[in-house]
Amino acid sequence: MAEKNPGAGRAARSREGPEMSGTAALDPRVLVSRERVLTTTLDLLTETGLGELTIDDISRRSGVAKTTIYRHWANRSALVIDACSRMTDGQEAPPDTGSLEGDLRAILADIADLLGTARWSSILPSIVDAAEHDPEFADIHSRIQHGHAAPLRAALDRAALRGEIPPAADRNAIAAALLGPLFYKRWFSREQIDTEFVEMIIRNALAGMHRDPRHSLKQRGREAPAAEGILGESMLETPEPVVDGAEDR
Repeated sequence: MAEKNPGAGRAARSREGPEMSGTAALDPRVLVSRERVLTTTLDLLTETGLGELTIDDISRRSGVAKTTIYRHWANRSALVIDACSRMTDGQEAPPDTGSLEGDLRAILADIADLLGTARWSSILPSIVDAAEHDPEFADIHSRIQHGHAAPLRAALDRAALRGEIPPAADRNAIAAALLGPLFYKRWFSREQIDTEFVEMIIRNALAGMHRDPRHSLKQRGREAPAAEGILGESMLETPEPVVDGAEDR
């Protein structure tokens, strides 16, 4: 249940209070307290998840008064959104190793490392759950997913220009095939994501990229007549009914 400032009559969920505007935004004391609150929020999200997080806990852990927190953020959701937005900031430029395989290896290894950290593995499921019914959390979730997929899309675009994959390849589907197994192994089977698993994902994805779907269609077309032969003409054709005494009528 999101906490609200009892004294706040504002409907807007502003992330910053008056202290963060104008020259006051440069006050190092304001910046230090704000940083402390954001860091504490992420720490508590890692430990307890979104459902157990309260402004009281954040205030006690950070040492920042609740009144100060509410001057920066209108309510708990605004604070959590601001803190979680940091999970998408400061991302490094997508790697460009000169080959698709090298790019995929670097990108997937980085994502596997992120999923292995307590912060990502604990906070992200809470964000996914909240995104189902809160548009602002849905926006944060979208930004996180975009941050994951952007390096892959860039690598696939370069690969298409180099002729490593067909230009018409479905790059969204390829990205899903690469990222999906990582999330599945981390949150569903709850196993460690090791180098061998990442390499297997890359091998399977690369093999699928070069598989011509038209070949599969032709193969199915060749198999269809064989199936009819197995069934036999008597099973494929319906004989005309014979009525006794029809000639006498």
